[in-house]
Order: sequence, then C-alpha cells, then structure tokens
Amino acid sequence: MCCLQQFLYPSEEDLYKLIRFLVERLPEASDGKSKVLEDGDYGRKELRADTSQSDKVDTGAVFTHQMVENKFADLNIMAEETKSSDPIISRLSNSCLVRESMSEAAMDDKTNSGKWEISNDSLVDAPEGPSGASGSEAVVQGNNRQVSTSKHEVSSYIQKICEDEESRPLEVVSANSELEHLQIELERLKEVAEIVFDDNHLIEFHLQQLEEQINSRKLNLLAMKSKWDAERELLEKKRRSLQESLCASNPEAQEKLQKLREFELEKELIESEIRRQEEENSKLSTDLKKQPKQVSRRSYINRVKEITKNSRKQDADIDRILKETRELQLESNNIRERLHRTYAVVDELVLREAKKDAVGKQVHTILTSIHESFGEISNKILSTDRLRREISEHEKKIAASASRSLNFNNLQSDLDVIKRENSYLEQHLCHKKPIDQE
Repeated sequence: MCCLQQFLYPSEEDLYKLIRFLVERLPEASDGKSKVLEDGDYGRKELRADTSQSDKVDTGAVFTHQMVENKFADLNIMAEETKSSDPIISRLSNSCLVRESMSEAAMDDKTNSGKWEISNDSLVDAPEGPSGASGSEAVVQGNNRQVSTSKHEVSSYIQKICEDEESRPLEVVSANSELEHLQIELERLKEVAEIVFDDNHLIEFHLQQLEEQINSRKLNLLAMKSKWDAERELLEKKRRSLQESLCASNPEAQEKLQKLREFELEKELIESEIRRQEEENSKLSTDLKKQPKQVSRRSYINRVKEITKNSRKQDADIDRILKETRELQLESNNIRERLHRTYAVVDELVLREAKKDAVGKQVHTILTSIHESFGEISNKILSTDRLRREISEHEKKIAASASRSLNFNNLQSDLDVIKRENSYLEQHLCHKKPIDQE
C-alpha cells in the first residue's frame, strides 16, 4: 500500500532520481556503440566514415545530456520560486514541471534515436568482416532494446502522471473554494478585531455603521428585485406568446397550456400568501423583541413555593402560640380557682375569729382590703393589655396613612378654589336677595 501511494503520489526527490536514471542511460548506450565501432575499425578504411558519424552521435548524446541537466536545474529553480503555500497546488506545479522536462527529454531521445537509426543503416550497408559485423549488430540491437524499454517506461510513467493530474483538478477546485471561504472569514475576524480594539469610537458608532450598511444592502436588494421582476415579466410575456403560437394548431396542447396556467396562478397565490405570512412573522418577532422581558413562569412558581413554605411555617408558629396561650389560660384559671378557694376558707376562719375578738375583726378587714386591691390590680393589668393592643393597631393605621403620599400643595390649592367659589356664591346670594324683596 505504501509503494502504491509512493507510485501514485511521488515526491520531488523521487522524480528527480527517475529523470537522472533515464538521462544517464543515454550516454551508456552511446559509449557501447563507440566501443563496437572502434573494435570494427581495425584495417577497414571504409568504416572510418561510419566511426566519425558515431562520434558525432556520441557528442550529440553528451550534448543532449547536458541540455537535459541544465533544463532540469532551471525547472527546479522555477519550482522553488513559484512554490505555493497549498500542498496540492505545489505538488501539481512540481509534477507539471517534471512532465515538461520529461517530454523534452523524450523529444531529444527521439532525435537521438533517429540519428541512431541512420548510423545503424550506414553500419549495415558498410562492408565489413563477418565477426566484426555480427558483434556490432548485436551491440546495436541491445542498445536499441535498452532505448526502447527506457522510452516505454518514460511514456508509461508520463501517462500515469497525466491520469493522476486529471483526477486532481477537482481537489484543486475544492481547495481553492475552501481557501476563499477561509479568507472571507479572516477578513471578517479582522474587522471584528478592529471594532473591538478601537478606542477612538464607541460601540454605538460601529453599530450605527453596521446598520447603515445593512440598510444600504437592503435597498440594493430591493432595487435588484424590482429589476428582476420587470425582466421576469417581459420573459413571461415572451414565453406565453411563444406557447400560444406553438399551441395554436393543437387543441390538446391548448388544454394542457390552460391547465398549466391555472397551476401557475395557484402557485403565485400560494407564494404570495407565504410571503405575507413571512412578513407578519417577521413583524411579530420584531415586536416581541421590542417588548420588555417578563419574568419567566418558573420564577413565579418558585415564588409561590416560597410563599407557601413561609405560610406553613407561620401556621406552625401560630398553632404553637395558640397552644401555649391555652396552656397559660388553663394555668391562670386553675390559679384563680385555687385563690378563690383559699380566700373563701381563710375568710371563713377569720370571720369566726372576728366574732370572738376585735383583733379578728381587724384582720378580716385587712384581708378583704388585700383581696379587693389584688382584684383591682388584675383588672388594671387586663385593661393595660387591652390598651396596648389598641395602641399597636392605631400605630399601624398611622403608619399606613403616613405611607400614602399626600401633596399638601394640591390640598391648599383645592382649599383656595373652594373658598373662592364660596365667596362668589355668597356675593351672588347677596345680590339676589334685594331683587327678590323688590
């Protein structure tokens, strides 16, 4: 899998090695040819002309080798200068440069092969010995096979690169679209950063500018829409006239055209209704945004829960207080009953002793006075408690009345108006009495 990936997507270094290998094969073939010609030149003057031609071919091969190397160096320099940031585009540019260099090498190889064919013909036509001729022909055939195999390899590799390049334009287009999208986003982010870090102007200024831009674009869209509506009406008229002219001779086509127009009218009505509903929806949404934000239902529910919880606590406190007051009331009633019983017993005993002695009478009078004074004290305590409760109620009423806003200036002005009206009525009545008497 890795070898397949390396073959389909070669790197620049691999392409460079392949070109070097293919270019180095040319001088080897030329060297073999020169050796064969030198071996067959012993004692043969007629073959010297052929050997001179082979030397010319050798120099031509070396010259082509140098040209290919120089061209490849120039292409490498151009590739380094025009290398792009995008990896796909850089790979395509490198492959295109390598393709050009390989095509030039193939053209040079074709010219050299033509020269080799000419030299081979001359070598075949030249008179030479049986052993030398057969050896030279074998070497030339081997070299031709090597050159043909190298040509086949180069052509197959170029074909594969072309197929790979045909599949890459879609990737390049997608990469370019993504790059444009990223550039637009980068420009927007730059504008936002400038707005945020601008200390000379407030945010309201930038918001106003954005609103102006939005309004201008809306106006442009409306103008473009009006133009498009006019153009569309003209096109619709032309289309209808053409349809009528085409369907004039065919009644079935006229019926179908009538049905089609009915469908178009229904579609226009539906579209207009949809646009109207969208406009209403947009207006309602803007009105909803303008309205003050109300408290959510959950907050009301939480408040009701808190109120109920507090009311339950208050009910529990009230029940506890009522229970305590009942207990105190029972205790006070028991104490009173006990006091009355003890007083009745003591009063009876003292009254018996008072009948016998004067000191007993004095004790009885003191006891009755103490009992009466304690009764008065209890009554006073009850009355003071009642008065305190009334005082607290009156204080609450006073606080409630004080909390109300009373504008004394308005009251004074109303009082002045009433006084003036009363004086006017008195004067009117005074003038009316003498008239009635007359």
